[in-house]
Amino acid sequence: MMEFKIGTEQREMIAAVRQLAQNEFKQDAPKWMDGTFPWPNIKKLAGLGVLGMSVPEEYGGLGLSILDSALILEEIAKVDYVTAMAVLGEAGVQTRVISHYAPKAIKERILPRVISGDCILAICMTEPHAGTDVANYRTNTKRHGNHLVLNGTKTLISRAAEAGMFVVFTRVDGKPGREDIGCVLVEQGTPGLSVTGTYHTMGGENLHEVQFNDCELPPENLVIETDGFKKLLTAFNTQRCLNPSISLGLAEGAFDEAVRYVNDRKLFDKSIADFQGIRWKFADMFKDIEAGRGLLYRACLTANPFPDPFMAATAKVFCNEMSLRVTSEAVQVHGGYGFTDEYPVSRLYRGARYGSLGGGSSESLRDLIGKRVLADAGGVDGIMGLDTY
Repeated sequence: MMEFKIGTEQREMIAAVRQLAQNEFKQDAPKWMDGTFPWPNIKKLAGLGVLGMSVPEEYGGLGLSILDSALILEEIAKVDYVTAMAVLGEAGVQTRVISHYAPKAIKERILPRVISGDCILAICMTEPHAGTDVANYRTNTKRHGNHLVLNGTKTLISRAAEAGMFVVFTRVDGKPGREDIGCVLVEQGTPGLSVTGTYHTMGGENLHEVQFNDCELPPENLVIETDGFKKLLTAFNTQRCLNPSISLGLAEGAFDEAVRYVNDRKLFDKSIADFQGIRWKFADMFKDIEAGRGLLYRACLTANPFPDPFMAATAKVFCNEMSLRVTSEAVQVHGGYGFTDEYPVSRLYRGARYGSLGGGSSESLRDLIGKRVLADAGGVDGIMGLDTY
């Protein structure tokens, strides 16, 4: 039976991140809405050791679990979506792909720079004509003599303008289909690498197009080839736990703002918190948040070393959609003020819209969940999902 317990060290780390987020990040969060990268926040988190949470201890990191990473991202997202997304690369699949699959020499060179905040990691999956449709990727890595040559275009890439290392999903030697998708590492400054188009998002961060034109790479930069697609999907389940942790944090942050507002706001000579209709909204928001928390933490606890794909998908779909409901209701109880930039709920609501688009769309994940449910209906002892405990 799984047990969810937070130890003393976990509590201390979460408390330190919460204090930093609430006391410093919150007031500065509007600064990053124009696409400016929150470097000051990254450096402060590096000072706490947070950027090394997914780095093994042998390389100077904390070697924390996926649940620990989710708890930390949740705290940051309560006040600042842009900073949470900036940290996602260091907590997420990029770091874990390097930690699990890269040669030791690359780990020793890159991971200490991740910990210090000097190397931001960007993951490159989506192509202009293919997102979820991995089988139609055109980006290709070809062996040429004693090196590799990478060509292709990736789009809607987070942190690309700041990245020191790109973790690139790529076809290998032009082999067709899904099973021959692999992964290469490309360092910033590699000839032929260029960050081009910029897309400013409603959440505040910038996304970019990244082009690889005859980028020559050493052979050790091909970090996943054998069983590549399976390994990549397995590792990517990390993202399907950390993406919803940001959704959960956004919902909690909006909920907290809404509680403060309705307790202070007067209507007809009494607090609007005293109106039954308002109380019912908060009851629904609270149960949604707690249901999402339970699903997410349970999914995180399945990691060994990566989360169970079924539980991660279930948690992601629920938390992404729950966050939209809760942040929307938080805007609603603010009335017209909730529609203005002066109140944080407007910003949190916009951030929540990202969740169901990144890391696997809700539609694609519903299909994954549905297939598993229909195949395994009845479950262990008649309880679907009991085998994940």
